[in-house]
Amino acid sequence: MQKIWGKFSEFEMRKDQSCKVACKSHLDAESAKNFKEKIDDEYRVNMILDNLPVAVLRQRRDGSQSTTYEHGFRVGFKGNYIGSKEEKYFINNHLSFRVMYHKDPETDSARIVGFEVIPYSINHEYKDWDDKNPQLATCNKDTKNLVQGNNVPQEVDTDKDVVFTYDVTFKESEIKWASRWDTYLLMNDDQIHWFSIINSLMIVLFLSGMVAMIMMRTLYRDIANYNQLETQDEAQEETGWKLVHGDVFRPPINSGLLCVYVGTGVQIFAMTLVTMIFALLGFLSPSNRGGLMTAMVLLWVFMGLFAGYSSARLYKMFRGTEWKRNTLKTAFMFPGILFGVFFVLNALIWGEQSSGAVPFGTMFALVCLWFGISVPLVFVGSYLGFKKPAMEDPVKTNKIPRQIPEQACCAVKTTTGGGDLT
Repeated sequence: MQKIWGKFSEFEMRKDQSCKVACKSHLDAESAKNFKEKIDDEYRVNMILDNLPVAVLRQRRDGSQSTTYEHGFRVGFKGNYIGSKEEKYFINNHLSFRVMYHKDPETDSARIVGFEVIPYSINHEYKDWDDKNPQLATCNKDTKNLVQGNNVPQEVDTDKDVVFTYDVTFKESEIKWASRWDTYLLMNDDQIHWFSIINSLMIVLFLSGMVAMIMMRTLYRDIANYNQLETQDEAQEETGWKLVHGDVFRPPINSGLLCVYVGTGVQIFAMTLVTMIFALLGFLSPSNRGGLMTAMVLLWVFMGLFAGYSSARLYKMFRGTEWKRNTLKTAFMFPGILFGVFFVLNALIWGEQSSGAVPFGTMFALVCLWFGISVPLVFVGSYLGFKKPAMEDPVKTNKIPRQIPEQACCAVKTTTGGGDLT
């Protein structure tokens, strides 16, 4: 989750600007250390113009003429001067923006369809600093004598002044408003995705083959045993799967927890299914910032109805009597664990004064949605589920449970390994 700060600069539509001074900052020991840490961690700066994220245009590494976008630009970079092996830190303090717009052929209006930036590191020079009208020797807005790429880069060090500047140019584009997000959604490398798909397919085929071989051997053994029956008395004896048919539908020990798991799984599945349908229909456009997250949260809240219904139906099938307790577990168990983890992580982020911390108002809104909508819907679904007649088992369950033979020591390891592979 990202928090959007106020405006960094002002653009006037279709009016180029050059060498605009944003601000001047003095680096003390703490701020210089902070910038160096951000450069080491490869932090990127994200900006938004007309709901479009700023991007850096890059050429593909395969040598083709096609280009790709990188969201945001780096805070700075590391390097060394010619003839020196000492590594230095440099900050990108000059931004060259390019705004693409599509002009309406019928009117004189235009719409923004692209937002690009080229970051530079320039050690700006000036004689006497004037906050109202700063004049830079390395960047003059009248003569446009900024020699990009040939200036000395701005080093990050203690007791240094950093001047942040920018320029903006507008360029007419043939890209229409409806297609302005297409370039942002281009994949950088299709090979990676094909490798993942083939890898997953091979794992599924391998595991399916193993299960098929085990099933074939089991069925072959059962058929062979059936064919070896010689007398009528032996034919009437129960063999194979018939030996456990009276214990298959016996309620498990922790049947209440199983009902909670199933209800929560139904809630997640319904939320995912409806979200994908809305996305395929075009309701969740990437131009609507936060639309996907908002839709998932709201759908999770309203799908509490299905969670309560499915949990109650299964709980009644297991002949449970404490339906209120089961409903409360369905409404609070998994959401409570997730909200607790989310609250602790957000508190840690907030303690670091990060912009990614969720505000208190948003946290309060989530709690209101949880207690005000989700919990009541779970109770409504549970009430509807318990009003339905209990699902009957296809076979009668034995009163005396059959003794389960002791499992092999490697069964747990085999099961765990199969889960890790999938």
